[in-house]
Amino acid sequence: MRFEQIIWLPAVEEKLYGKHHVIRREVEEALKSHPLVKFVEKGHQAGEDVYAAYGRTGAGRYLIIFYIAKPNKTALIISGRDMTNKERKAYGKRK
Repeated sequence: MRFEQIIWLPAVEEKLYGKHHVIRREVEEALKSHPLVKFVEKGHQAGEDVYAAYGRTGAGRYLIIFYIAKPNKTALIISGRDMTNKERKAYGKRK
């Protein structure tokens, strides 16, 4: 899934770095690396569902990024972290 715009809320960006040591650039790299995308749940607004993108950064870090798919190819980032060993194994099998 390609995005023309990524929306960043300052509180989310701070949480990603403070809790998971993930920076904005890494998230954007993982989303541009043709990630494996999975549906997570229906959103509170019609047409705005939650997805998880499993991808790698340019440095090889394995990340899972949670976002809300908004209209017009826009993603609202809500969380992100390193993949667990189980997630990495599943990602490797699917890629």
